[in-house]
Amino acid sequence: MSHPYARELGDFLRARRGRLRPRDVGLEPGGRRKVAGLRREEVALLAGLSTDYYQRMEQGREVRPSDDVLAAIAGALGLDEKERRHLFTLARAARRPVPARGDHGPERVPEGTRRLLRVLDTPAVVLGRHLDLLAWNPMARALLGDPDGHPPERLNMLLLMFDDALTGQRSCPDWERQALDYIGMMRVAVAADPTHPRATAVVGELSIRSAEFRRLWARHDVRESVSGTKTFRVPEVGDIVLDWDTYPLPGHPGPVMLVFTADPGSADADRLRLLASLHATRRHAGGGR
Repeated sequence: MSHPYARELGDFLRARRGRLRPRDVGLEPGGRRKVAGLRREEVALLAGLSTDYYQRMEQGREVRPSDDVLAAIAGALGLDEKERRHLFTLARAARRPVPARGDHGPERVPEGTRRLLRVLDTPAVVLGRHLDLLAWNPMARALLGDPDGHPPERLNMLLLMFDDALTGQRSCPDWERQALDYIGMMRVAVAADPTHPRATAVVGELSIRSAEFRRLWARHDVRESVSGTKTFRVPEVGDIVLDWDTYPLPGHPGPVMLVFTADPGSADADRLRLLASLHATRRHAGGGR
């Protein structure tokens, strides 16, 4: 059986090779090409390696490249800094024996973190290493919907994003960008433990039932820490544009807190406040928890 990290390394190299064109690296395209990106022999040439050696790396066979070889490949493929770190993480893990079973127990949110969630006056959630929704505050419930309506095993940001019953969210202009951010975070989690059963379950299910997910997952993009802007289309109050940032919590690898904010005094902050007020009124009238 091939090493799980070696397989992940090979997949990553193929994806990065496939996105390049000969002109991107100063090569002439030549005649008719059978592949969309660079050929293996072209990457090997640029990195100063034999084609056979590079091919074995892409195939996930037992190859243990040195750091100098990795640096040459990173240069040949034009990797940015986070992609370069990802390459080194996978390759160094592939040099070691197949790891023993890691900590695959349930993730827990410390009480101190739950208290922090409750006092934050803005939407915030805690995501596990595989993007499971572990905790949330009332403002997040108002903005994102009530998580209590889903079975616990379905409370996962990727599963929710690609849920066909929630396709109305895909009308947002930044839906694909947000999906790529979450997929990139999952890629980092997979690099930390490629055999984790939760990653296998989530990625496996989405790979079977979503062609859209398969297309985006095959890009092998990585995101180490994420921030950005998202537009929420909320019928009660109109569009709300919020900045969002992730903050690591204790543990390695551990959960992260995802926090949405608006500029104080802005129209978006006013709409968010109104939404939270409407939600609180409805829950109070309905005897909600």
